[in-house]
Amino acid sequence: MTMPFYVAPEQQMKDRADYARKGIARGRSVVVLQYDDGILFVADNPSRALHKISEIYDRIAFAAVGKYNEFEQLRLAGVRYADVNGYMYDRSDVTARGLANAYAQSLGAIFTEQTKPYEVELVVAEVGEDADGDQIYRLTFDGSVADEHGFVAMGGAADAVATALKERYRDGESLSEAMQVAVYALQQQDAERVLEAEKLEVAVLDRNRDRRLFRRLPASRIDELLASSRGDAAAEG
Repeated sequence: MTMPFYVAPEQQMKDRADYARKGIARGRSVVVLQYDDGILFVADNPSRALHKISEIYDRIAFAAVGKYNEFEQLRLAGVRYADVNGYMYDRSDVTARGLANAYAQSLGAIFTEQTKPYEVELVVAEVGEDADGDQIYRLTFDGSVADEHGFVAMGGAADAVATALKERYRDGESLSEAMQVAVYALQQQDAERVLEAEKLEVAVLDRNRDRRLFRRLPASRIDELLASSRGDAAAEG
């Protein structure tokens, strides 16, 4: 009779975590930064169809790295959660914190109960009336949640990107300054690459807009911001 193969629970969890981390690291990074008028999302993503950054609700946006079909399922679930709660209660009752808690429960259940964990990492962000009211939550594949401030880097060579952000990021930056910092940080994944507008996916939660505060930036606007930041850097030099 064949003896059943036994793996200790702690080894199973470790193997699942290693598997998920490797899948997430194979992609390209996404950064999320606060700036003076809101929250900036920048992804190293040349695709115009497969978005890593999306609107969830009036003041809430979503960014993800990892396996596209898995984080797309989570994005759609988040949109349904927001729509149902906004309809049943009030639009102001839909918050990034509530959505992050819902995602944490789903990811935690998938990680512990299913054979294969999701190879995803998420950011759920909500822009406030001022910078102190901004909320940024980072969720990992096992359902862990972190309340972040200032900036977040995830996916790809996230450690190198986060180090660059830590060196250059300052509170209260303008949009063009934050864009310069984000692109510089993303380029630390590969010293040989120069990230132009067509290789970037960029969006903002702009607190100065009415009701729907999410805005996706076209390549022409990204070019303007990059040119402006280069001009500022040259003037300082």
